[in-house]
Amino acid sequence: MLPKMHRPAHGLRLNYLTRTARLAEVDPARFAAYEAEIVRVLKRLLQRLLIFGLGILCVWLIVFVVFETADRRLPWMLAVGITYGIAAYIVLPRAIRVGLKILQRKRVPSYTTTGDGLPGDPVNVALIGTLRQLRAAFAAIGWSEADRLSLASSWGMIRAFVFNSPYPSAPFSTLYLFGRGQDIGFQKAIDNSPRKRHHIRFWALSQTRARDTWGAADFWLNTKRPPDNERALWVGAGTRDTGLSLTRLTFQITHATDSDTNAERDYIVGELRKNRSIEAEQVYQAGQNLPTERVNHYITDGEVMLARLVVNGD
Repeated sequence: MLPKMHRPAHGLRLNYLTRTARLAEVDPARFAAYEAEIVRVLKRLLQRLLIFGLGILCVWLIVFVVFETADRRLPWMLAVGITYGIAAYIVLPRAIRVGLKILQRKRVPSYTTTGDGLPGDPVNVALIGTLRQLRAAFAAIGWSEADRLSLASSWGMIRAFVFNSPYPSAPFSTLYLFGRGQDIGFQKAIDNSPRKRHHIRFWALSQTRARDTWGAADFWLNTKRPPDNERALWVGAGTRDTGLSLTRLTFQITHATDSDTNAERDYIVGELRKNRSIEAEQVYQAGQNLPTERVNHYITDGEVMLARLVVNGD
């Protein structure tokens, strides 16, 4: 008889199968949970292997294809610049979108998303009223409506940022909610500088649909914008720009933002309240079964301040 420490491997497998079969007979619920845990671990391992392979592919593509090709034909500094542009604005955003599909992130969002599919600004304000009322409310507290993003407005923003010259209606980058970019945005410069500003983006949603789907996944899946003259629910994401930075993962150039979005929400609501532009304030959770601490690099409590606009927008 062989010593226990030298038991053949097939004996260990038989013993494992016997214990597993016995567990299935004695406690089916526990066995089902055990099987589900094994599947979950294997799925997570496969996902990580795929993400690791995707990362290796990106490094190879950027360094050994893009950079080496550019370096053979162009001066070194120009080759580096072109490589950065292709990596930050073409390769990495697409790789991240593929990675997110692999991870299957399907939770109800409490935040907007960027064009790359990454978490953007947290949703933290919602106002009820017409588009005219919304515009009148922010005009009354000294905020300017943001220009639409275009080549001309983008160039104007770059010049204002470089020379630190005022641009009260500077454009916003596009963030997505309800399957579309923001419908309108407002801002107020800090110290008259284009580098620092309070700002908020809004997306309109039919009140009827909002009431029917509040707190459910369907709330976030409506791409149809209601008419401008309809009293709609304007779902907003407000943050404070503090300077210039690079985005995480893709390293694109963008505004740096203050991580405390709760403070910015309270500031915006406080300004509207002080001007008596809102009433009937309530607090709701932004979504369902969501993390309420950190979204991207932001700190958020997951609460949305809902209020009704009372200013006359006519």
